[in-house]
Order: sequence, then structure tokens, then C-alpha cells
Amino acid sequence: MNIWSLLVWLHVLAGITWIGLLYYFNFVQVPAAAEAAADSDGPGPAAISKYVAPRALWWFRWGALATWLTGAAALESSGVGIVNAFTLNGAVAVKTIGIGAWLGTIMLFNVWVLIWPNQKKLLGIVSATDAEKAKAKSIAFMASRTNTMLSIPMVLCMVSFGHPLPF
Repeated sequence: MNIWSLLVWLHVLAGITWIGLLYYFNFVQVPAAAEAAADSDGPGPAAISKYVAPRALWWFRWGALATWLTGAAALESSGVGIVNAFTLNGAVAVKTIGIGAWLGTIMLFNVWVLIWPNQKKLLGIVSATDAEKAKAKSIAFMASRTNTMLSIPMVLCMVSFGHPLPF
């Protein structure tokens, strides 16, 4: 196995972790926490926010970083080069992977700059007033939903790099 193959394998593994958790948060945890909060006889949302969410967010944010780093390393070792990809300099395949890399970079930014700092307020990891928590909830929600929407074209760009169009 050459270094490029190993990097791509690690990139895919990290990406599955990251995007899998992104979908888990948006389609499983958020609705479950809302149901738990409304259930007067249940354990309440603390069961999720105290035990599940911090651990899932740890894997989520580090999975995002590992995905980006292994993707950048794979681009560099493939001969495409990270600069060519990000400047969309080259053939259609290079431009396509570059668009995917840009989408992944935006998503990584959202994870570390918008989602994680605001989730820390919501989970009580850092102190926040009720007004700050309300704002944090909105920001984290919108950034997470944005990442969910960006994940589809991002994955398509990444996959199409290995499956170029026949024309």
C-alpha cells in the first residue's frame, strides 16, 4: 500500500466519523432531546446533554479536523497539490476536488468556530446567560444545518474525483 492509498483510507474513515455524527446530531439527537424535554415522565434532556453530547461532540470536532488534514495530505501526495486544488488550477477533476476541499474547509470552520463554542455554552461547559444560550442555540443549529446541506455536494465532489466524467 502506498502513502496516498493510506491517506485516502484514513480520510474516508475520518470522514465517515465526522459526517455520520453530523447526520446523527441533525436527524437523531436534536429531535430526541426535544422529545425528552417534553416528556414529563422521562429522564429529560440531561441524559443526552450530560452523557452523550459531550462525547459525540469530541468525536465530531476531531473527526472534522482529521478529515481535513488527511484530505489535504492526500491531495499533496496525489500530485494534485493543495494549492492547485484550492485555487481550482488544473483539469476538471482538479477543480472538482478543489470545490469539495473548499466545502470541507467551510464545514470545518463551522465546526470549530460556530458549532463547538456555542455547544459549550448549551452544555454548561462554559457559563452563559439564558440570552447567550438562546443565541448560541440558534447559531449552532444554523451552522449544523448548513454543514448538513454542504455535505451532499462536498461528498459528490470527493467521490467524482475518483470517478471522472467520460467526456
